[in-house]
This record gives sequence, C-alpha cells and structure tokens, in this order.
Amino acid sequence: MIEHIVMIKIADTDKSETKLNKASELKSLLEKLPAKIKEIKSYTIGLNVSKSPNAFDLVLVSTFESLDTLEIYRVHEEHQMVLKKIKEYASATTVVDYEK
Repeated sequence: MIEHIVMIKIADTDKSETKLNKASELKSLLEKLPAKIKEIKSYTIGLNVSKSPNAFDLVLVSTFESLDTLEIYRVHEEHQMVLKKIKEYASATTVVDYEK
C-alpha cells in the first residue's frame, strides 16, 4: 500500500476569508475524486485549524494499492482538472509518498 500525502499553502490574499474560501473550494473539488477514480482506496481532506504562520492550509491523505495505481490517479483527467485549480491558488505544495 502507498500512502500519498499532499499539503497545500494558499497564496496570501488581502482577506483571510478569501484564503479560506479558496481552501474550501479545493477541499470540495478533491472530495469528489473518489467517486470518479476507482484506484483511490482511502481519501481524507482537511482544512488547517492552526494559527501558526508556518502551517499549510489544506492536507490530503490518501491510500493506493501500489505505485502503479497512484500513477493512474496522478494522470487521471479528473485529477488533472483539480491540479489546475490547485496551481492557480497555491503558493506552495509538499508531497510525500511512502510504502505502508
């Protein structure tokens, strides 16, 4: 099993509610992917509640059967559409993939 973790930092904006709205929109888009991509075994998305300036705004923790199924997810058309929105909103992302 492969655990796939992604942390997303939304680009700073003038208004904190705008940042939260963007993070919430990404969360909503990500939550739709398990119904569209059968290779996803588990999928959890959370919004940050920490006030730390170092904190990222959104986290995704997902599980895949293998590196091959993770790759199917990565290139899947539905995932690619969400990635475009992430790239539009994010100032930074961090990814970790590890074997369970």
